[in-house]
Amino acid sequence: MLSLVNKMSKPSLLLLPGLLCDAAVWKDQIHLLTAQADCHVPDYGSLDSLTAMAEHALATAPSECFSLAGHSMGGRVALEMVRLAPHRVQRLALLDTGYQPLPVGAAGEREKAGRLVLLEQSRTAGMRAMGAAWARGMVHATQLATPVFDVILAMIERSTPAIFEAQIRALLGRPDATKGLERIAVPTLVLCGRDDQWSPLARHEQMATMIPGARLQVIEESGHMTTMEQPDVVTGALANWLAGPTRC
Repeated sequence: MLSLVNKMSKPSLLLLPGLLCDAAVWKDQIHLLTAQADCHVPDYGSLDSLTAMAEHALATAPSECFSLAGHSMGGRVALEMVRLAPHRVQRLALLDTGYQPLPVGAAGEREKAGRLVLLEQSRTAGMRAMGAAWARGMVHATQLATPVFDVILAMIERSTPAIFEAQIRALLGRPDATKGLERIAVPTLVLCGRDDQWSPLARHEQMATMIPGARLQVIEESGHMTTMEQPDVVTGALANWLAGPTRC
């Protein structure tokens, strides 16, 4: 009974995974942060819009108020959750993510074409083969051909082309969260790998400037998959964030 009471008394922490990711992307953080919070990782299923993902995460959250951390696409979902239900979010962490919509013109068409090429590869060669090529650009060069890279590939392989297609549709239709950044009124951590080529550091510097009181933390020797590439440093950053002030 005592252990149940302790668990119920802990604050809730929602950890939102990114494109083709699942709870494995947060494995090390969950292991070490359970002393501070009750960790919950939503599953987006086949939802094909960031708004629908945000609504699902809000509906399945284990408590009314919670701390919220999102990685990559999960960071965009987190921003949608703050827009939809700002009163429920105690604190916010945005990891290796973005806030801008699909660019107009040639840049947007290039992004769309590139994502659709990957989708076709997933259908013809399989998820793992597609991931083996795609994920090379998402990690620091020192992580290639390591157990960490194998775990990333296994995570991608657990997904399907149908889910990939739904999540691509969500990202191509992503809303512009620019105006919402200045309205964020909770303690916010903005975190990014120094060598993130997918969601570059400059973008996070902009976000940290636009969010009132946000703190920027750069993770050295890491690409896009910071939670897996440098788990101890990222977990330490999140532990400090969780120990800090809160709104509700």
